Amino acid sequence: MALPGGCWTRLWLWGAAGAPRPAPPRRLPPGTPALTPALTPGLTPGLTPAAPRPRGLHLSPRTSGRGLWASVRARARMVNEKYHRFLERRFPGFYVLYTTFFKGFRGLVADAQEARRIRLRRLEQGLSPQRLPYRDMEHLRQFRRDVMKCLLLGIVSIPPFANYLVFLLMYLFPRQLLIRHFWTAAQQVEFLDVYHALRRQAHPLVLSGLDRAAALGPATSTGHLQRLCARLQAGDHPDVAQLLAVRDCFTDRPLGLHRLPAAHLRALSRGLFLTPYLPAPLLRHRLKNHTIELLYLDRALLRLGPSQLTTQEVKSACYTRGLDSTHLGEDQCRDWLEEWLKLSRNLKEADLSLLLHGVVLLDTNYRGTRTKR
Repeated sequence: MALPGGCWTRLWLWGAAGAPRPAPPRRLPPGTPALTPALTPGLTPGLTPAAPRPRGLHLSPRTSGRGLWASVRARARMVNEKYHRFLERRFPGFYVLYTTFFKGFRGLVADAQEARRIRLRRLEQGLSPQRLPYRDMEHLRQFRRDVMKCLLLGIVSIPPFANYLVFLLMYLFPRQLLIRHFWTAAQQVEFLDVYHALRRQAHPLVLSGLDRAAALGPATSTGHLQRLCARLQAGDHPDVAQLLAVRDCFTDRPLGLHRLPAAHLRALSRGLFLTPYLPAPLLRHRLKNHTIELLYLDRALLRLGPSQLTTQEVKSACYTRGLDSTHLGEDQCRDWLEEWLKLSRNLKEADLSLLLHGVVLLDTNYRGTRTKR
């Protein structure tokens, strides 16, 4: 079909206007060599390559996010340090409480994580609680006591607005309500002295119970028990051989754990920091469980070797077993711990009463502690 001449003319003009025109050559500074297709393969003739983009501009969202998070953390750390310096300079008393609280909270969380790892490791290896290493067993024992104390505070703070009262009570009575993580260094020494003074008040009751039992024991052991009581009253420290000589008196009559009267059980409970205000059957059950735990701790310590303990571990072990080790030297504590282990390794579960009385007997008249009695 033929088109009029005017239409052909318009189509030719439209095609000429829509066709792409070559870009004008880019002017280069004088002295710059011109790029040729031979030197830059793949380029369209007449076009110059664009300048390469700097590497620093090619950032992924993940990389930029990490950099932003790092800068935020650095800024927060700087602000926190300034805040600590401000508190230390303007409010030194409050600063001590503030740092002690946060350090104690971190220590409690670390103890909880370590206790979880110990339990998982025990399950993986199929170990019974009595076959755990000494440090693991001691950690679980102490952590269990700390959790029980924290659980009591949690129960008291459940009612509405009771948490404000709990904070006030924690500030006024830190020894009774706070665990060791939240004590300052000075409070640790002070509170340990107070606790030992409280359990030492029960020593005369235990010793008077031994005097009364000296006339009731078997004929073969009565003489040994009387001589032991006389030596204690004279201010002498008993040796392990004397304690083992009266083992029969502590196995059944009159000083067996199942035959002790309620007053005697309460006095012994203070030696292990147990509540004495309970019925006699419950006191007897708790004393038995804690003494068995102490016996297994001693066996684990014998497997490890007392020489492997640090100074702080030795002092803590002696304090747990009845000695006021806070103000004693390391050598004195190690000698006393050797005496205790010498007694413990010769006892069985049937002799738990003698080990329980050892908390009182081996602390009585020990060198370095006599002047404080």
